[in-house]
Amino acid sequence: MLSKNQIKLITSLKQKKFRQQHGFFVAEGIKTINELLQSSLKLHELFTTEPLNNNATKATIVSEKELKRISFLKTPNTALAVFEIPQPKPIKSDGLIVAIDAVSDPGNLGTIIRLCDWFGIKDLVCSTDTVDCFNPKVVQATMGSITRVDINYVDLEGFLKNYSGPVFGAFMDGENVYSANLPTSGVLVMGNEANGISKGTESLVTEKIAIPRFGDLQATESLNVATATAILLSEFRRGEPS
Repeated sequence: MLSKNQIKLITSLKQKKFRQQHGFFVAEGIKTINELLQSSLKLHELFTTEPLNNNATKATIVSEKELKRISFLKTPNTALAVFEIPQPKPIKSDGLIVAIDAVSDPGNLGTIIRLCDWFGIKDLVCSTDTVDCFNPKVVQATMGSITRVDINYVDLEGFLKNYSGPVFGAFMDGENVYSANLPTSGVLVMGNEANGISKGTESLVTEKIAIPRFGDLQATESLNVATATAILLSEFRRGEPS
């Protein structure tokens, strides 16, 4: 049986202030949880409606009704886990870094984290007004990739001012990315879903790049930020050995 204190703690973790207060976040689904268990993250509690094959991991068996009480999903999976929020690692200045400027949608950030994992980006830098990477919806969307990408929340303008390499930004009026000379190291800045890159951050961008539109009408205003990130990272990685 779940105790009242357990239910209160877990349900509170839907909000950022309580995640920060308690130092925990929630992950749901066996696949995601298994990915996190195989990482360096520390498990706090694990609840499941079915016994696990992994005997090394202690789990509390709960009913489907109990799991539904603590789940953040409309259709609960068979497992929910509470992990400790890890301490951020130092940002490595070599290689390609992705910087996020005020992305607000959890699904977009989760997808960008997965893209960083896919394209071998070790460091993701987020402005302080970007959605929390330990938001349950973000964790769900990463499908475990959150364990393989180092994420830091920083004063983005301050970070870019102190960065010595090239800073690329995605803009509608930038250079065609398909003809641009892209290096193997630098920072790629992606902006907010509605407003793009902020003015302060834009002033620190040294190279503006764009994904050209090919439609006859060219009526679409912009691409989804996660979609644009996928295309740009693919171009940055083109020609590199996998």
